[in-house]
Amino acid sequence: MAGPLEGLKVLELVRVPPGAFCTMMLADMGAEVVKIETPVGATPEQMAQAERRAAFRFVNRNKRSIAINLKQSDGQKLLHQLAADADVLVEGFRPGVMARLSGDYETLKRVNPRLIYCSLSGYGRDGPYRDQPAHDINFLSIAGVLNLIGEPDRPPVIPLNLIADYAGASLHGVAGILLALLARQRTGCGQLVDVSYLDTSLVLLATTPMMQDFLCNGTDSRRGTGLAGGSYPHYTTYETADGKALAVGCTGAEQWDAFCKTIGLGASAAVGPDEAHSDRTADGATRATRAAVQVVLRRKTRDEWFAIFRDKQVSAAPLNAVDEAFDDPQVLARQMAVNVVHPRHGPVRQAGIAIKLSDTPGSIRGAGPALGEHTDEVLRALGYDETRRAELRQAGTVA
Repeated sequence: MAGPLEGLKVLELVRVPPGAFCTMMLADMGAEVVKIETPVGATPEQMAQAERRAAFRFVNRNKRSIAINLKQSDGQKLLHQLAADADVLVEGFRPGVMARLSGDYETLKRVNPRLIYCSLSGYGRDGPYRDQPAHDINFLSIAGVLNLIGEPDRPPVIPLNLIADYAGASLHGVAGILLALLARQRTGCGQLVDVSYLDTSLVLLATTPMMQDFLCNGTDSRRGTGLAGGSYPHYTTYETADGKALAVGCTGAEQWDAFCKTIGLGASAAVGPDEAHSDRTADGATRATRAAVQVVLRRKTRDEWFAIFRDKQVSAAPLNAVDEAFDDPQVLARQMAVNVVHPRHGPVRQAGIAIKLSDTPGSIRGAGPALGEHTDEVLRALGYDETRRAELRQAGTVA
């Protein structure tokens, strides 16, 4: 069955996984994605190792790879030929880099006025930080996100690189591309999609209850404060008898009452979710409640408690390790842990497709390609015969 984006041609010029994740989501839905990568010199052993790593690189599945040296004029000519027939181009360089490679939006829109050009950059295409190098932790710091994650009076907890990189830039990039494609149906013209890792981090933070209080009332939140800050007994983690842990998320009074009733705590656990908690950490009474809950939850194992809470429809879940997450029955039932068969490396374990479409579902058609694996195939489609391809290889323009 054809995916919803079948026939869409996408060029990818990125060096970091968030940009590749953006295009992977398009590829999963049927888009034809060509990765334009940089040729590198390597021994056969190094190439074999690189091929194996590429096969297991989740964000590169369903794509083809062509290796082009864009610092050469012939390489830039190839880029222009590819862009002339493309619907979308996604690039993840700092502002100015693509212009030096003759691949910026202003240049390519003259080649193809219908091109949707998505630029994923740290601080966006303007502003005083435009040319400043940075990573996820830096964007979260400036956006005020990092300062709010963790316990009071302790250093912030660094949340991997999930927020600015993936929930931020990657997903906003996909949304921006799809919006621009919709607009093109009306106007016939492409446009620039400018996505900043910092901008998207700030937007994600603004959705939280603590930021709603700040924007509405000027309430200044601090680390660990608020109903979801981790200091309150209804929204935190607890150790169980087997040394594992359980995450409790009872944000409403009814859920909290059901939780307390299930574990056999009555009046001693009466302190639950309250609007007044939105700008502060737990006080003595709520800390006592949390301690009382902890005593009870240490009486059974994590999985025993989870079975009990599932039966009672209580919001609690096991704190899984990564291997447990990939074997979780709910994850398996939703086909979110899958094996992709690679012709040389066998089964490659990956996360599945999170967006489930009933009539035009996405599909995983292949693992990540090796560097330049499809160079000949792509050049042949552009009309380059074997002699010309050999000349380009000899000149170091392609690999």
